[in-house]
Amino acid sequence: MTVPTPLHLPPTVQPARALVWAFHLALPVAALWVLLAQRSIDIEWQHQSSHFWLVLTVAAINVAVGVRMSAAARRHTDARLFLVSLAFLTTAGFFALHALATPGILISHPNAGFDIAQPVGLALASVFAVAAGLPFSAVRSAGSFRVLGLVRMAVAAVLVAWAAVSLSDLPPLNRPPPASDVEGPLAIVAVVSVGLYVVAAVRFYLLHRRAPAAVLLSLVTAFALLAEAMVAVMLANKWHLSWWEWHLLLTFAFGFVAYSAYVQYRREGTSAGLFDAIGLDATNRRIRSEYGAALEELVSALQERERTGRVGEASLAARLADRFGLTEGQTAVLDRAGAALATERQLTRRLSALVDAGEQARVGLDDSEMLAEVLQRLRPAYGDIHVGLVSDGRLQVDGRSYNPRTLAVPGPHHGHGWALYPLTVKGRVAGVLEVPEPAGYTGPEVRDDDPLLATLATQLSITLENARLYRELGTLFRQYMSPDVASALLADPDQAALGGSVVEVTALFADLRGFTTFSEGVEPAEIVRMLNRYHGAAVPCILDNGGTIVQFVGDALLALFNAPARQTDHAVRAVRAALAMQDVVEAIAAGEPDWPRLRIGANTGPALVGNIGSETLRGFNAMGDAVNVASRLQGLAEPGQVVIGEATLQAIGADAGAGAGLRLEPLGEVTVKGRHQPVRAFVVTGVLP
Repeated sequence: MTVPTPLHLPPTVQPARALVWAFHLALPVAALWVLLAQRSIDIEWQHQSSHFWLVLTVAAINVAVGVRMSAAARRHTDARLFLVSLAFLTTAGFFALHALATPGILISHPNAGFDIAQPVGLALASVFAVAAGLPFSAVRSAGSFRVLGLVRMAVAAVLVAWAAVSLSDLPPLNRPPPASDVEGPLAIVAVVSVGLYVVAAVRFYLLHRRAPAAVLLSLVTAFALLAEAMVAVMLANKWHLSWWEWHLLLTFAFGFVAYSAYVQYRREGTSAGLFDAIGLDATNRRIRSEYGAALEELVSALQERERTGRVGEASLAARLADRFGLTEGQTAVLDRAGAALATERQLTRRLSALVDAGEQARVGLDDSEMLAEVLQRLRPAYGDIHVGLVSDGRLQVDGRSYNPRTLAVPGPHHGHGWALYPLTVKGRVAGVLEVPEPAGYTGPEVRDDDPLLATLATQLSITLENARLYRELGTLFRQYMSPDVASALLADPDQAALGGSVVEVTALFADLRGFTTFSEGVEPAEIVRMLNRYHGAAVPCILDNGGTIVQFVGDALLALFNAPARQTDHAVRAVRAALAMQDVVEAIAAGEPDWPRLRIGANTGPALVGNIGSETLRGFNAMGDAVNVASRLQGLAEPGQVVIGEATLQAIGADAGAGAGLRLEPLGEVTVKGRHQPVRAFVVTGVLP
């Protein structure tokens, strides 16, 4: 039974981590409550120089973060990012004014400018923060940018005027400070500001859930801490620990954003894109589109360089680095990544071309037509390759003559500026594959030591041999590959008609567990070598036991027993073939420990067996519950196991009598996908002596 994949949540959405995060945000509120409830703990500490340098340093750091955000906002014309930067710059500016007006530093006595600077700054910043969380279209964002620029200039003018009046000890900011930092109408403004910060934090948290990013989470944390700082400003006792707490809250609020930006900078090695996650969806889509277009441009340039051999005056990766602000190391990585991607695409095309070449073996064409069509599909991937066939003992390709006897030794050989791979039929040289050598050639580069070339030559040999065999068998057999199907059709030509009949069969499914993971970590040539080794050893086990290989799908295969040729002991044959397959595959895998292992499932029952397709192309196949169950049993098997259904075990017992000679481990009743009734399954561990 398939186990459902657990839902993956980003770290801050996972319940445990979300609770820890909420707990840390609740700690400052709890500390403030304790300090205010226990006056004896809320001691007074008035140290002007410490206050001055702490607040001024934190404000300077926050200005740097705000300036970086503002630069990114202008670069992308992003209103949301601009508003966030404006919120941070406003808070930092008034925090700096609060520091500069510290009594006993630049002015001799406390004044109202010192006390109310930060509440006013927090109130203004809360408006920008909640506005940043509003939805902006790309058009609205661009249209708002000029207005936002004027707003920033107005805020800057207020900061300059405030500094001049406060530090010059001029009215109205020179009046004695109130008993509390927030009184009268300003208290109402402070309460509203707390609500606005909460709304902004919720809005950005929802953005974080949709597209998790560290900078978004730090922004949510910063807004929550700014709301708590405003609460502390309203309730704290001046120069007491509760009053110092809101300074620390502001420090942590700014520090979270600065630290997340620093971590991202250390990870990526550049300041470009530090705050892209905060931007609008339209901005992020545009950035991704630019990155994608740039990478495609890089790959295209590398492919052109590979095709023509010409190298441009300047590296395209370097030009892209200038466009996106990449470091030298990132540029080198981009260059290598582009080259790797271009190589991967080329290998993919060559593997696809191999598949196409194999497909041509199923088409009833003569040699010249078949090879012309095969080459038409191969040349875009392999370059200007040529194929020549032996005729009357002579082998010529476009006027170039070769001696078939010298090609009898496995290649590659070399001659006339070509790498030569012999094509064989029944062990004899029947032709040659010419591959252009790199020197003087401007097509796709193909090394003569590339294992795919040997595989291509082998595939062409098989294609050629099959095409000739099909012609010998005649049109009747063109749609079939398996030898036992051909034999059955020779004995009973009526079986070639489209349609089918219900027959009791034993279906055998086999695939390689971990094939996908293995394929991701190795070169395509290694995949080809592995599949060739495994199929080369496993297929004879099926054919020797009278099985019919219906299809190969990647690393998997389906084989039938008792169709089309009738076999009274088809269940025994299937299990015998499965065990033999595991033996030969394990023998190969013993020398290749990193290769995936085979798992096999087999099941017996009635199935609709026949020819499916059209009059020009058809395939021999089987459909029914028995076949589906065999596929599911294969999915239950572990690497190296053979799992059979109860119906197969009963069929073996009917043929061999009680004690069918198998060692079994019952799996009990299992539920398989797509079937309401459970199935009793068994692992076949061997044959009794």
